[in-house]
Amino acid sequence: MTRGRVVGALLTVMVVAIAVFIANNTEWYDLQVPTPPKGEAVTNPFYAAQRFVEQLGGRTRRERAVVLPPTSGVVVLSAWHWDLSARRQSTLEQWVEAGGRLVVDDGLSGTNGAFEQWTGVDYDFDADAADEYYENYEADASRPRCPKVAEVVPDPNESYAMCDLNVSFLTTQRPVEWALRNDHGFQAVRVAVGLGTVTVINSLPYTHQRLFEGDHARLFVAATQLGRGDEVVFLSEDEHPSLLALVWRHGGPAVSMSLLIIGMLLWRGAVRFGPTAAPPDPARRSMAEQIRGTGRYVLQHSDGGPLHAAAVRAVTEAARRRIPAYERLSRKQRAAALAKFTGMDGAAITSAIEDVSKRRRHELPNTLGLLELARRQLLTTMKDKQA
Repeated sequence: MTRGRVVGALLTVMVVAIAVFIANNTEWYDLQVPTPPKGEAVTNPFYAAQRFVEQLGGRTRRERAVVLPPTSGVVVLSAWHWDLSARRQSTLEQWVEAGGRLVVDDGLSGTNGAFEQWTGVDYDFDADAADEYYENYEADASRPRCPKVAEVVPDPNESYAMCDLNVSFLTTQRPVEWALRNDHGFQAVRVAVGLGTVTVINSLPYTHQRLFEGDHARLFVAATQLGRGDEVVFLSEDEHPSLLALVWRHGGPAVSMSLLIIGMLLWRGAVRFGPTAAPPDPARRSMAEQIRGTGRYVLQHSDGGPLHAAAVRAVTEAARRRIPAYERLSRKQRAAALAKFTGMDGAAITSAIEDVSKRRRHELPNTLGLLELARRQLLTTMKDKQA
């Protein structure tokens, strides 16, 4: 026998031995693994309760805002802040007082005790019993997870298996229409508020898959007083859409318009590869345009004093050259001389020269025009005489 055949035989014996060992030490049995939730069942904590109500002939809705059914319907609150908004708190209270049925679980929260004052139902616990309960919680393996809780009102012979209860309990001084009680106190209480009712449950028995534990399904029917055709609205704040989602949901058109305007502004101010229009031909302004532009600027940004002074100097210079001994003449003589050599009203010219400070600003353009015309007339007559 060759060496290869010996090694092959040994390997075969080892494989057979291992197979025999596994077969003799292994047990095979079927194990049912529940299918994990999918779709809405993952995100909606009331998915099972809604399908349960619909199978019993009711109608359901899940809302995150206060959208109430008729007063013949039911509202189930869970993970809800009661006094976060005074408006929605008042809306719920008015709906109940008009005949609605409100059911709240241990997920209800608040800051100023408004819910307790309105319903008369409060939460309490025994401190000594709580210490003993939590000290022995791990050691007491015999403690049932879903103990029976007796119905004390209206049928003392009825009971419900409620899971994950602790030593807290409910108290009320109002007449009780329906209640469940264990050794610590009330675990569920229904009281009348106006024409409607409020039922408080000291646990979370119907969210997610807890509806299938203990007698929670039967407890849900009793707490909601469910009847065929009832509309049940589940209100919860356990999930909140993002700020961007809320902005788009309530102001989509405004957001779209704002983005469009921003885009147009960015496009308008963006760097371009070429000019938006042909560059103008370089051309120098004429002297007359420069003088007029400067005059308009000075008149617009000052009281016009510099313009008047320049016009007076120009007229005076022309008058000196045309009228002998002009500066030694009296006002009346100057007016007569100016009238003679310009053919204009000499008194008006003299007044324009000397009394401009008494004029209003809007009259200054006319004064300047009069002085300029007088200057030109003086220069014109001088040229005629020289010719």
